[in-house]
Amino acid sequence: MFTVSRAQDAVAVVLGAVAALSPIWVAHSNHALWSLVVLGVLIALTGLAQVAKRAPSWNGYAQGVLGILLFISPWVMDFRGFSGASWVAWIVGALTLVVGLASMPEVSGRVNGVLHH
Repeated sequence: MFTVSRAQDAVAVVLGAVAALSPIWVAHSNHALWSLVVLGVLIALTGLAQVAKRAPSWNGYAQGVLGILLFISPWVMDFRGFSGASWVAWIVGALTLVVGLASMPEVSGRVNGVLHH
């Protein structure tokens, strides 16, 4: 069965893939390339771990941290001038943070408890 938690896990995989592959279609610097690819792959891997049910309980926290890191990467890695890469980092980072928050044990337990009643 495809539950809410399974959907958010699949969304994390898609978000990571979009970030990792985005340098193909957006203008970028070397810093943007590595930030998007490395963080995108890590986000996709955390999503895959959750899909495979092999994720530790702290995986949602890891996704949240990766989302924050991706969101701030245009400023930290200084590629704000590349608007395409920056927008990908900001949008995918924010969405990954939301997915990570939803994957946290405290939140997912409440959501799944409410949905099953």
